[in-house]
Amino acid sequence: MTPTFIVAGAQRSGTTTLYRLLEQHPNLVRPTLSKGTGFFDDNYSRGFRWYTAHFPLRRRSWLKAGAAKPMHTFELSGYYLLHPLSGQRIARDLPQAKIVVVVRDPVERAYSAHAHEMARGFETEHFERAVQLEPQRTEGERERLMADPTYMSDSHRHHSYLARSRYAEQIQVMIDAVGRDRVYIMEADRFFAEPAAEFDRLQAWLGLPLWSPPRIDQWNQRPREPMPNGVRERLLDYFAPFDDDLLPLLGHPPIWREPRGSSSSASPATDRTA
Repeated sequence: MTPTFIVAGAQRSGTTTLYRLLEQHPNLVRPTLSKGTGFFDDNYSRGFRWYTAHFPLRRRSWLKAGAAKPMHTFELSGYYLLHPLSGQRIARDLPQAKIVVVVRDPVERAYSAHAHEMARGFETEHFERAVQLEPQRTEGERERLMADPTYMSDSHRHHSYLARSRYAEQIQVMIDAVGRDRVYIMEADRFFAEPAAEFDRLQAWLGLPLWSPPRIDQWNQRPREPMPNGVRERLLDYFAPFDDDLLPLLGHPPIWREPRGSSSSASPATDRTA
């Protein structure tokens, strides 16, 4: 089997929780080893046969589910959205696959990503310093990735706190590669405020039979200190023009730009949307 759809990111935007729901769906089977393969970013040189080896055999999946039930598979990578070549590669190798993108308050996503990289040992600087260092650390890395398909960049992958939260530019690259009709954008904060309704909308877009999970938990949570208000306000100002660029793709202002108190969102002190 090969994926009917791919969850392409963004990192720390609720993708793990979404994956846990999708793997329970009676018409879906997950990759055989982990939630993703990293094929369309760092492992592309391994070849398409290596990629397909990560997914179940079609006959075995149908026998397990019953011949009358159509089965599909999928994968997830939080780096596909940022990697400049992944969209082209998906378009070439999976010309029918749909792309799901999950976006989150860009400041909270960046702050969560920093805590994630600290915990994994890829970051040693405090958040404000890491953000200051980002342009220096990542300078020229995107261009190197595009010029050399075998190149891998730890800096681009692990230190792109602001770049990963500039959603519109990444989504547009994906749209240019695969087409607008194949890209679905979900807002993480809206998903966690109304999980059943948002999950139903996604299933309908994917063409899956509607299924209601018995419960919806929040996976991969990471407790952390609240962000200083001054830092948040400065970064909200920084992201304002990038959020404006997101508006025509969403069809409405992103939920984090709504007046406070008008909608439910994740508390800054608890990272619920890993």
